Amino acid sequence: MTRRFIAGAVCPRCGEMDKIVVDSETDQRECVSCGYQDQRPTQAQSELRTRVNRPSRRVEAETEAVTLVMPHSPADKTDA
Repeated sequence: MTRRFIAGAVCPRCGEMDKIVVDSETDQRECVSCGYQDQRPTQAQSELRTRVNRPSRRVEAETEAVTLVMPHSPADKTDA
């Protein structure tokens, strides 16, 4: 049985970091601090849909021209 620690892993039961070991032959993980054990899932889980991996939903919106109006400052006024 070959076991290795998983760096940065946090135990779901006790919350301790760097206490999880994984058996490379059975893929079972265990916390050396509290004794928590579980088996890695054997089936590949489907990827969650996010804004990055979902198909794009392109919506064409109507466009219209915009005219920019510059306000005049009091110094621009000329008295005639």
